[in-house]
Amino acid sequence: MSEANDMPAVASDAFNATAQRKDQSLVLTLTGTADLRSQPSLEKFLFRINEVALGDSASEVVVDLRRLEFMNSSCFKAFVSWIGQLQEIEHARQYRIRFLSDARLLWQRRSLHALSCFAVDLITVETS
Repeated sequence: MSEANDMPAVASDAFNATAQRKDQSLVLTLTGTADLRSQPSLEKFLFRINEVALGDSASEVVVDLRRLEFMNSSCFKAFVSWIGQLQEIEHARQYRIRFLSDARLLWQRRSLHALSCFAVDLITVETS
């Protein structure tokens, strides 16, 4: 695995995204509100996560959204682009993406269901 200091992060007043390694997985934690101001940073973050996951031969990327209050459509599109990049990679190198969501947040249920339909072989959603 690569060095810990190469892990991307986003920190702002309204939105934060962190990444850490855990066994053969990467665990992403998103908190706050992901809106139009966050979109460019989130896009770069997910692009870098893809590079790190592939470089580490990660088996899974866990995306913990349970403390993310809201995500607008431009940020949601960043996830669609990330998954699209992953689908273009040869099957043997692909990793799975597991979303952890909060059942109380209706936008997460709707959005993550739609996202999981986009790549049923790569995405799982766990709700708590």
